[in-house]
Amino acid sequence: MLLTVVIPVYNEAESLSELHAQLTKVASENDYRLQIIMVDDGSSDGSWEQIQRLAEQDPQVEAIRFRRNFGKAAALDAGVKMARGKFLLTMDADLQDDPAEIPRFIEQMGEDDLDVVSGWKKRRLDPWHKTWPSKVFNWLVSWLTKVRLNDHNCGFKCYRPEVFNEVRLYGEMHRFVPVLAAAKGWRVGEIPVHHRPRQHGHSKYGMKRFVKGFLDLLTVYFLTGFARRPQHLLGTLGIFSFLFGLLGLIYLAVYWCLGQAFPDWGVTPLHQRPAVVYSMGLMLLGAQFMSAGFLAELLTAYYGRELQVYSVRERITPGSSEGPSAAADPNFQSREHESLE
Repeated sequence: MLLTVVIPVYNEAESLSELHAQLTKVASENDYRLQIIMVDDGSSDGSWEQIQRLAEQDPQVEAIRFRRNFGKAAALDAGVKMARGKFLLTMDADLQDDPAEIPRFIEQMGEDDLDVVSGWKKRRLDPWHKTWPSKVFNWLVSWLTKVRLNDHNCGFKCYRPEVFNEVRLYGEMHRFVPVLAAAKGWRVGEIPVHHRPRQHGHSKYGMKRFVKGFLDLLTVYFLTGFARRPQHLLGTLGIFSFLFGLLGLIYLAVYWCLGQAFPDWGVTPLHQRPAVVYSMGLMLLGAQFMSAGFLAELLTAYYGRELQVYSVRERITPGSSEGPSAAADPNFQSREHESLE
């Protein structure tokens, strides 16, 4: 069995030799053939020189070098496009992902007939300021997308390569591939994996990662739920905003009429009431939401005509018949069955 392992590398020169040794050991013990793709994402610590040495020593190692740092999603995308294996695994280069877990990924793919298996760092050996925000983020992703995974952030994942024919990697979307795949109907699962403490270097992620992750989550929520019907989201927000503003203005109009009818009540003039501005603002905001929704629907209808919004798992097509009798027989049942997995 040929397995492809895609490893984004950013300043991890000290870890690469040991990681390669562990991968080849697992492959030897389980009779795997490996395609190891290391993608140097603009490293400045000698990682590329180390990758070159490994490639010279082992023909299983293939490599890509970026001109500068483009991010993990870009590195994974470049590696995925070179993949030739029956299964495709992604993992980090910092030795925190244990290659000994690879056979369990493959076993889980076959036992449960899954298309994506995500790792779950059940016992995570990272400082609290990384683990607690991650737990909140994972809960939020599961709640919004209904894809129940304990660890969406884990980079240790196994895929059927066909998944990437329908799921694009860009921006910071690599952590949401299971969510995007599940939205297309691919089957997603999860297994606990052994997580090891970092031995070399330092973490590349800071608070900016969580801000970007939250913004990407909103994008994924929109793409998976409303990409083909944007007016359902924007129009709903617009209607509620417009109605709240309208109700506010109706209340103020009645208030003003009563003030005119009963001067002794001492009604505050409308131009001195902030509620007037708020109500008009809500109405204008609602109108803008609905207008944006209509424009988005027009763009979707025009540019989305050639986009395939569904995912086909299998096909049954008419088989070739020999002789005119079979072709003329209305009960002829010959079919060619094609599995797309």
